[in-house]
Amino acid sequence: MKGLIQRVSEASVTVDGEQIASIGDGLLLLLGVEREDSAQVAADLCQKILNYRVFPDDKGRMNRSLRDTGGALLVVPQFTLAADTNSGTRPSFSSAAAPAAANDLFEHFVAAARADLGCERVDAGCFGADMKVRLLNDGPVTFLLEVAGSGQG
Repeated sequence: MKGLIQRVSEASVTVDGEQIASIGDGLLLLLGVEREDSAQVAADLCQKILNYRVFPDDKGRMNRSLRDTGGALLVVPQFTLAADTNSGTRPSFSSAAAPAAANDLFEHFVAAARADLGCERVDAGCFGADMKVRLLNDGPVTFLLEVAGSGQG
């Protein structure tokens, strides 16, 4: 499972011209689900993201996590993060989870984040929808975090 996090001042998701999710200060997470991923992998990545220190402390060093700052999390399903781009000029999606399994793990991730941070601090995009994502990147600060699925060592 892959999570691309971006520290943001604000972010939102629009589907068919209607805003369905938004946050202020916090993290925008683009979440890619792979075939070997499981509920445990989703839980592990969730904890890693909530505890990852990307926010500045009093000295300007990245020493504070989303949990520390009280910021919000916007989770957006991102199928293309599961692409294999190692050969050729067209991505392969053979390592991506099937849509039903990916949606289940996306929902599991969102539920775990809401259970940890509270529903008011976690919002989500819509799996399978044509989403328009807006963000004001703070920094910019962007990191790709991964947790290997059961068959990936």
